[in-house]
Amino acid sequence: MNAPRISYLIPSVTKTNFIKHVNIGKIRRISSSIYSYTQPERPEPKQTETETTIIDNYRLVSGIVLTRPPQILRDPHPFEREYYLYQQKLEQIHSPPFPEDFYFKKGSIAEKRWKEKKVQDKKNALSIFSRFNDKINTDKNSDDIEERDENINDDKSFSDVEEEEIKIASRITQDDLNNNLKSLNRALQRTLYLIVKKPRNEYSWQFPQGGVNLKENLVQAAARELEEECGNKMDVWFVGRRPIGYYKYNYPRDFIARDKNIKGSMVFFMKAHVFAGQVNVDQKEIVDFAWVTKQEMMQFVPEPYYIAVKDMLSEF
Repeated sequence: MNAPRISYLIPSVTKTNFIKHVNIGKIRRISSSIYSYTQPERPEPKQTETETTIIDNYRLVSGIVLTRPPQILRDPHPFEREYYLYQQKLEQIHSPPFPEDFYFKKGSIAEKRWKEKKVQDKKNALSIFSRFNDKINTDKNSDDIEERDENINDDKSFSDVEEEEIKIASRITQDDLNNNLKSLNRALQRTLYLIVKKPRNEYSWQFPQGGVNLKENLVQAAARELEEECGNKMDVWFVGRRPIGYYKYNYPRDFIARDKNIKGSMVFFMKAHVFAGQVNVDQKEIVDFAWVTKQEMMQFVPEPYYIAVKDMLSEF
């Protein structure tokens, strides 16, 4: 009985490694004999697919960290402003002169327009990265710029080629001024996170989450719970199939007294992005929602919960 087992585990045996293979065979025979004398496993009770998975008397829960990424670049740090200003000046000093005579006829409207645009672009670029806007000196070409003639606007050739002025939108939206926490059009420089409110007094605010049913993985459970609690009016994409965080907590004593088989919950957080749409709460499991930054979340969720999830959140 032993020989076929050794030949099955070890297809080829030579003189040099015979002892090694024999020792491995002994270990494997011992391990198989241990399992052969164990009692057969008892059949588990039948469960429906909608029942929640229980692991070590803890309910398995899948949470969703739904984010709206930053929509615009953040404001540069003062050190970054000065660094970019320094690089801008170096580029202007070392850049070769532009051959104006080659591209423009001297004294033409196109030449005047190009010079004005060049000076204006330089002022705009320097004003972004320096707080000394009034002290910025223009280059030598600005001294030769003449005032715009009154008849330029009457010239059809100039008006036909004149580009439309680009208007830069404000970095602060109306929803920022109104502090509308239900809008995705706010805090454009920051990452927003969806938190929902359950109809209870304590630990009411949290990420959307729910129990993992049988024959269901974490991503499927997260997507199902998000649709049940927040509706199906959002375009959501899950970043991966592995959780980005873990949180384990015990239930209150009065709850454990009613069901001694469950001590608490183990929550595995899955990360996802929202591209379009908005939350539509069911007013049953969820009664309210908010899109908040990492710092704003401290005002809603309990301190133990925030300490457990803060390392999963972005500072920007």
